[in-house]
Amino acid sequence: MKKIFTLSSLFLGLALCFSACKSKPTEMIEKSELQLKVEEFAFVDLNAPELIAQLSEKEKQMIPIFIQIAEIMDQLFWKQTFGDKTILDTITDIYMADFAMINYGPWERLKENQPFVPGYGAKPDGCQYYPQDITLDEFNAFKDPNKGSLYTVLRRNEDGSLKTVWYKDEYKEELDIVCQLLDQAIELAEDNGLRNYLIERKKAFQTDDYFTSDMAWMDMKESKLDFVVGPIENYDDKLQEAKASYEAFVLVKDEARSNDLAKFVSMLPALQKQLPCEPKYKTFVPGTSSDLNVYNAIYYGGDCNSGSKTIAINLPNDDRVAATKGTRRLQLRNSMKAKFDKILMPIGELMITPEQQANLNFDAFFWNVTFHEVAHGIGIKNTINGKGSVDKALATEKTSWEEAKADILGLFLVMKLIDMGEITNITKEDAMVTYIAGILRSVRFGAASSHGKANMMCFNFFEKAGAFVRDANQQYVIDFDKAFQAMNNWAELIIVTQGNGDLDFAVQYRSENGGISETLQADLDKINNAGIPRDIRFNQGLKVLGLE
Repeated sequence: MKKIFTLSSLFLGLALCFSACKSKPTEMIEKSELQLKVEEFAFVDLNAPELIAQLSEKEKQMIPIFIQIAEIMDQLFWKQTFGDKTILDTITDIYMADFAMINYGPWERLKENQPFVPGYGAKPDGCQYYPQDITLDEFNAFKDPNKGSLYTVLRRNEDGSLKTVWYKDEYKEELDIVCQLLDQAIELAEDNGLRNYLIERKKAFQTDDYFTSDMAWMDMKESKLDFVVGPIENYDDKLQEAKASYEAFVLVKDEARSNDLAKFVSMLPALQKQLPCEPKYKTFVPGTSSDLNVYNAIYYGGDCNSGSKTIAINLPNDDRVAATKGTRRLQLRNSMKAKFDKILMPIGELMITPEQQANLNFDAFFWNVTFHEVAHGIGIKNTINGKGSVDKALATEKTSWEEAKADILGLFLVMKLIDMGEITNITKEDAMVTYIAGILRSVRFGAASSHGKANMMCFNFFEKAGAFVRDANQQYVIDFDKAFQAMNNWAELIIVTQGNGDLDFAVQYRSENGGISETLQADLDKINNAGIPRDIRFNQGLKVLGLE
């Protein structure tokens, strides 16, 4: 039967259509690519109420001071890596601006620093640590003993020639305020170790000599409050991996869990001797005065807050300190737990065969991450053939291979301690399944960073060794015997490469094995399409802490 439309029925239809469009659920509205990228970073409240409650009143009063300093470190890192925050004033798209905040600039850190803001090309290898137009030939020809210092920037004289400028001079305005704030914290400090560290750190900001303050930080054994602050890591400098970036962590110690870890440090010399390599590559004797402690983070600022978030710390980086006093390993348990709950466990449930999903657990993740940091302090530090230190011999490859070493030797240590009956709350299968699921979490960060290159090399080594295969559902089935053997073989290859100082091999191997294969990319697409976050970001500050 022919339908007859009257004018009134047409208006009614239009009205109903308009009403339906207005009430269309938000989730059905197509999201922009940048909105989706922003939403890949899951928000986490950065807090530690139970631990903060145990602090004294003066310790609580120090927290706002530390956060103010951390905010200045944040501003300084913006200057170092991009320039300043004025880029945010030029962006009208709220998601683009938010993504620039996450990345501290217009380049996506977890996608090989590709630009996402119109008008910007490739990220300069030297960021703002060097003149934008500097070449490697020019750098190499520049005769200045301080050009490779962690704490200098290179600038141009009026005639265009190069000069070095110390951080204390380049960033004097901000550092003067930092020192004034440190004076306030020093007055409040009740713990002698913390007070001495803050006194020495203030001197370091004024002199660019951080050795004494690093030594003082190593002696700070009893303080419930910790403040890791200064120019520390050199990952941001892709030109020479020479310049340190400003950052800050404000941390509260979990004393009960820290006490449980204390025994492992004394075991390091014996564990060093069990490394899967020839004796000539394991003559280094690890220090036993190192700390291994658990903290909850309550504020991140600067380098550590950019892109993917740090969940464990192994410092100081100064080999002189490590040789004398070892290092301190700080496990950031609340950040670690957030990444496991929001990212790693969902990845495992999606990508690991159901029969092995029972082996996924946070305790295994905690031990794997903890001993990654411990593993930085073992292995080999100097080449066996007169090429000097491993860092010097491997040059631009040093950090990628060091991160690869820490990754696999961390797993190796966990396995050994399970065998020894020292770790009793997980099995070796738990450690391995959680480790491989953890690689899938980490390789989503791409290959631009040193950690990313290390993850890629490890994943490809394990796959070629048959440590896992994909079943009909494209889920991973782990062959434990082959996986355990791959762990030993990969550890040996890394230690030998470092010990030989074989830069040519390191470059070639990373070039051939540090990329994402088509099958791995399909896995990553599957994870991304499932809406699993790529990383976390923080709601942080005094209001979140309840200290306003």
